Amino acid sequence: MSPSSGSEENSSPRKLSPFVFWAQTESNISLRVSLQDVSEPDIKTDTNSIEFSAHGIGANSGRNEYYFKFIFFKEIDHNVQVKMKQMAIEILIEKKDLEWWPRLTKNPDRLAWLKLDFDKLKTDDEEEEESFDSKLFDTNETLSQIKNRKKKYQERVEKFRKIYLFLYNLSQFIGFLYVLIVLNIEYAKEGPVFMERAYELVRTAFTFCQVLQVLEVIHPLLGYTAGSALPSFLQVFGRMFMLFGMINAEPRIQSKPAVFYLLYVYCVSEVIRYPYYMLRVYNVDVGLLTWLRYTVWIALYPLGFLCEGIIILRNIPYFEETLKYSVFLPNKWNFSFYFPSIMRLYLLLGLFPLLYTAMTHMYRQRVKILGRSQRHKND
Repeated sequence: MSPSSGSEENSSPRKLSPFVFWAQTESNISLRVSLQDVSEPDIKTDTNSIEFSAHGIGANSGRNEYYFKFIFFKEIDHNVQVKMKQMAIEILIEKKDLEWWPRLTKNPDRLAWLKLDFDKLKTDDEEEEESFDSKLFDTNETLSQIKNRKKKYQERVEKFRKIYLFLYNLSQFIGFLYVLIVLNIEYAKEGPVFMERAYELVRTAFTFCQVLQVLEVIHPLLGYTAGSALPSFLQVFGRMFMLFGMINAEPRIQSKPAVFYLLYVYCVSEVIRYPYYMLRVYNVDVGLLTWLRYTVWIALYPLGFLCEGIIILRNIPYFEETLKYSVFLPNKWNFSFYFPSIMRLYLLLGLFPLLYTAMTHMYRQRVKILGRSQRHKND
């Protein structure tokens, strides 16, 4: 349906009205008249109104004479700037006073042909230009209504984000706590003999929780959590390599005490970490839990790296025997790769630098979080 000039503010109801898209800043109003092939539009303004007429091609009515007139919400500077473009006519109008208008026209009635220009729309508290999906909004709403609608939408998104993160951290806490309880109970029953079958007993639950941690690399990329995805990537995929590349790949290593101790260290770390993040979603800070989160790593990180190093070292003879992951010539890629040599290089050159990097990162986090808490207490 083509727009028509049936409004009381349009003094020539027989003529068609073009689509007019408007936006504002604190100091000016911009109008974008959707007409093509216009040579000389007739634009008249005074202190509070604008009258427009031109012959051109409209969006749905083809070549016709188009006209509109309305009274502005407040006074304007009647000296306007007009810019002719291929697809539209742009009109820039300065406001008399520096303020935001709740609507464009003095008459609150809605004009079917007058719409908001979402490409230029700004709100008064934004420092940068923003764009958002116009499908979320009624194009005839006032600016204050749009701001309220946008605020409510953002609040719903934030509420969903918090619920999701809370449930994710809660489920991970329950999963790792289950593995830790099983390890403790069975060890109390059987003693050191239990270590031989510890991994087989908790394998499914631990693998599920570990694979689910891949989401922690995705969360910062989606903006669900703050910070960089790199530390999470290094930790998560480092553990995935140990789990699938070292432990699952060689059944003979699974009965070794180092595997039991590694699982234990991982689980102790996680049953402290996940409750901390679960409560932080809603800005709840438990002093003891915060202190544990940023202190126990001092002992657990070296123990975890030690267990990983032992597992890799004990696996070298097994991988020399099975030649798993190794590639030999001749092959279609003309490439050879001896995996046990890579394992030795990692133990010699990679293990301690990675430990140092992880410890340094956690130390900085500890100073940042616990130092801030201490400053709050002093204040």
